[in-house]
Amino acid sequence: MPVEFIGFIGSRNQSETIPPAGPVVDLNHVETAAKIHENGGFDRTLIAFHSNSPESILLAQHAAAVTRDLGVLIAHRPGFNAPTIAARQFATLDHLTRGRVAVHVITGGSDVELQADGDHLTKAERYARTSEYLDIVRAEWDSHTPFDYSGRFYNVRGAGSLVHPYREGGIPVYFGGSSAEAIAVAGRHADVYALWGETYEQVSETVQRVRASAARHGRAPRFSLSLRPILADTEEAAWAKADRILETARALQVRTGYVRAAEIPNEGSRRLLAAAAQGSRLDRRLWTGIAALTGARGNSTSLVGTPDQVAEALLDYYRLGISTFLIRGFDPLLDAYEYGRDLIPRVRALIAAEDGQVTAAA
Repeated sequence: MPVEFIGFIGSRNQSETIPPAGPVVDLNHVETAAKIHENGGFDRTLIAFHSNSPESILLAQHAAAVTRDLGVLIAHRPGFNAPTIAARQFATLDHLTRGRVAVHVITGGSDVELQADGDHLTKAERYARTSEYLDIVRAEWDSHTPFDYSGRFYNVRGAGSLVHPYREGGIPVYFGGSSAEAIAVAGRHADVYALWGETYEQVSETVQRVRASAARHGRAPRFSLSLRPILADTEEAAWAKADRILETARALQVRTGYVRAAEIPNEGSRRLLAAAAQGSRLDRRLWTGIAALTGARGNSTSLVGTPDQVAEALLDYYRLGISTFLIRGFDPLLDAYEYGRDLIPRVRALIAAEDGQVTAAA
């Protein structure tokens, strides 16, 4: 099973430890980040979506334009574009980039955030709409004759497109969400199901749930895990670095905006906080300090150690069924460079050896 590495490109340089500054769309940052990721051996980079953020498709287009081989994983929230139009947008960009597009579908767990874009559906209704939306997107990509679709949320007649995905295998659909409704939709639609950085036990449980859901549709998705690796030359130095990151993040919470909400609206964050309640250091080297501080706002758990130690921990997750790792740092540019230099080659070598041993044993 090949391993895939995904990085992260924001519209400017910021994180839990770096307050936002300068233009909201910083072209120098986007271009530099894209080139660091490409030179570092990443396969793709995620471009995030929020109700108040710069548009993910347009940022992804620019990142792809300044690189030759780097793929883009475009976070996309169903329900705000017509699915037929979104399908053509992604297919067009896929041609412009010669097949480098993937889509990360995020239905959205926070009612408050969704309402900022005028969406007042319940979470269950949003996931039902997402399923219809992806039915139509895939039909638009795959159909070479006009098609009709009649559902609760969408009703199209004579839909069709002149532009289809660049590659015969199509545009990969990544999917996030940990609720029961999300797992059901993921089983039907996800090519890659994305988890945040949970414990081995939690990851194993979710992989089994998603596989069971997908099996009902005759499908077998791959799995992605999102983490924030913290690397240093020694284990002691790596944990000291984690402590400094936590202290800085706590001191800058108001300025960065990573303040823990009174209510945690989404199941993925609740799962990370459940892990954090067990302790700040779990399994081999999973660290939950930032998740506990921020209320697990997104990808917020880390693997801490030397590059060799973190690579071994990633191999543990690979053995649980994870074949994609989305890794980003608290110092976005420097950490991406160090991951490409020190971590990615080690993980690829370990997994190649693991797969070689399995093949030999078989």
